[in-house]
Amino acid sequence: MTMKLGLYVHIPFCLQKCFYCDFPSFANIADLKEAYTDALCKEILMQGALLPCAVVDTIYIGGGTPTTLSDGLLRKILASLKQAFHFNETMECSIEANPGTVNPQQLESLRAAGVNRISFGVQTFEDNLLVKIGRIHTAQAASQSVLLAQAAGFTNINLDLMYGLPGQTLAMLEKSMQIAMDLGVDHISIYGLIVEEGTVFAAKEKQGQLELPSEELVEQMYDRIMSALPNAGYERYEISNFAKAKCYSRHNLKYWQDQPYLGLGAAAHSYINDRRYANTHDVKAYIAAVNSGKVAAEVEEEMTSTVLMEEFCFLALRTKWGIDCGKFAEKFGRSIFAVYGNVIKNLQEKKLLTVDARSVYLTALGMKYGNQVFAEFLLDT
Repeated sequence: MTMKLGLYVHIPFCLQKCFYCDFPSFANIADLKEAYTDALCKEILMQGALLPCAVVDTIYIGGGTPTTLSDGLLRKILASLKQAFHFNETMECSIEANPGTVNPQQLESLRAAGVNRISFGVQTFEDNLLVKIGRIHTAQAASQSVLLAQAAGFTNINLDLMYGLPGQTLAMLEKSMQIAMDLGVDHISIYGLIVEEGTVFAAKEKQGQLELPSEELVEQMYDRIMSALPNAGYERYEISNFAKAKCYSRHNLKYWQDQPYLGLGAAAHSYINDRRYANTHDVKAYIAAVNSGKVAAEVEEEMTSTVLMEEFCFLALRTKWGIDCGKFAEKFGRSIFAVYGNVIKNLQEKKLLTVDARSVYLTALGMKYGNQVFAEFLLDT
């Protein structure tokens, strides 16, 4: 039976580790780029042979910074994907890029190779804030990168922004949103800063050297985002994602809507047939495993029916469509109200959830306090 499949391809290289980043990316292993690309292409061919009935309808090349690879290495990866898998005619193929790491030739080459969506990690259009968070580009370089992508034929462009940054004011956030909107992109992702363990910011925080905006100011920033972007025609279709003209990230929707995806590369995660597993994070170990003919997966999460129900619910609740009651019943053989009836009723009374004939979804207030709602969908075991 044919299976629609998303592919996530991980490129672990970056020029400098950002101070907030806890993703598996590295700035000191540039000498492994060719060996890693060779191993990645081998894994792609191996996995393609294991999934002959899969039809790929989304590809997401993330990192790290994929555009730190040479044009030739990126084209080699894309060619291997095309050789190994069957592509849907309307496939979305996305790549992440940092401003300042792209040039017209590379962008045109990517577009010609089938990449039709690009996501720039801008974070802010304030140069002083970019320095504070460890970014290597400038605001001008960010704007210029978007213009170069548009000139190369990219019409589906996302910009990542952040709020709650050290030293950030409400006016700074408003300025960044306005510049993003003025650039004419159809998708904006905007995330609140979370200080993660193991990051430069976490170390600074422990030393008392990280001055973050107050909770009151962060809440004002959130409220301003939720008014400014929709007023400009950007639909909030997921907690942190806004799109014009239904230019949703089709690949990311797979994560939220219980659809299968295969992770390729070091640290890449997969979800197929209700199984979650991940490749080793160690880049050298990944290269060695693939070169010896082995699959590099080393972690598999036990997906009990309880865990599957919990994840089905709180991932779906991140989106404007919420939980599809019919799909829940089809997957688990039980009505969602038989499992979560009391939880749903309680959250409705708090005006955090809405229920209609088909779905259970977050209210605007529920979106604001999403993590509190998600916690209520954890079942007692």
